[in-house]
Formats: sequence, structure tokens, C-alpha cells
Amino acid sequence: MGRKKIQIQRITDERNKQVTFTKRKFGLMKKAYELSVLCDCEIALIIFNHANKLFQYASTDMDKVLLKYTEYNEPHESRTNADIIETLRKKGFNGCDSPELDGRRLDRPESPE
Repeated sequence: MGRKKIQIQRITDERNKQVTFTKRKFGLMKKAYELSVLCDCEIALIIFNHANKLFQYASTDMDKVLLKYTEYNEPHESRTNADIIETLRKKGFNGCDSPELDGRRLDRPESPE
């Protein structure tokens, strides 16, 4: 069974939101692991879900990576949702079906329908 593209927009159904969060969180952590191994880099990933629960992944000791982060002056690169959306727009979306690309924002909740 193949994968279908989904619209990148806030999920309103709580059960579907939780299932999606769990699967994508694992996928994100797996990608972080792969990047750390393939490119020999340190990664700290911090996620707070909608219920304010903390999830974290660190390729090494989280405290050491966070200490290194706090002692660093300026990041070489820093991205936000708006930056990613703009990059996708410039690249012609590359298969992204994001409604944010036509005006809505990821950082603002959708009004109930």
C-alpha cells in the first residue's frame, strides 16, 4: 500500500493527532540519529507536545549539548516555520501540499469550523 500526500495543516481529531504525533516524532528522532551517525555531528532535539509533555533526543549527553548551546554566541544557521515555508515556495514546493503556502500560518491556530 502506497503513501498518499496529506495537506500540511493542523489536525483537529484528537486521536488522529496523537497517532500522527507519535509516528512523526519517531521518524524525526530516527532522522536525527541517522544525521548524527552519517555526518558525525551532535544533535539535541527538544519537543513539547500540545499537552506540554517534553520529549527529547540527544546523540550524546543532552546536558553537554545544551551547555555547549548556551555558551555559543550566534548560530551558523537558524530557521523558523516561516523560513521553511519561504524556502519551499522558492523551490516550487517540491511536492509539499502545505496550505500555509497560500497565506495561513503554522504558528497561529486554525479557527474552529
